[in-house]
Amino acid sequence: MAFARTQAKNTDFLNTYGDLAARGDDDALFSLGCAFSTGSHGIGCDMIEAHKWFNLAAARGHEDASNCRAEVAEEMSAREIAEAQRRARAWLKEARARH
Repeated sequence: MAFARTQAKNTDFLNTYGDLAARGDDDALFSLGCAFSTGSHGIGCDMIEAHKWFNLAAARGHEDASNCRAEVAEEMSAREIAEAQRRARAWLKEARARH
């Protein structure tokens, strides 16, 4: 039962913040980066995803995103950073296609 609640919380968080992020909300992009970098909101820790979201937030001008992206990058290989950047570009392409 606890697993089901965690999955629901995870889905609710990702749906809510994902929708806001798709509309260009830099705070939502940043919040997604925080969730993936810390493993909060029922989301597993994933530095590639964290870097992706911090990168997108930084591109939108979020004040703290660049610093967080740099901190996350210190724990990543060059290959992981390249993957995060590829995912960020893909997300932007998908977001543009939706609007």
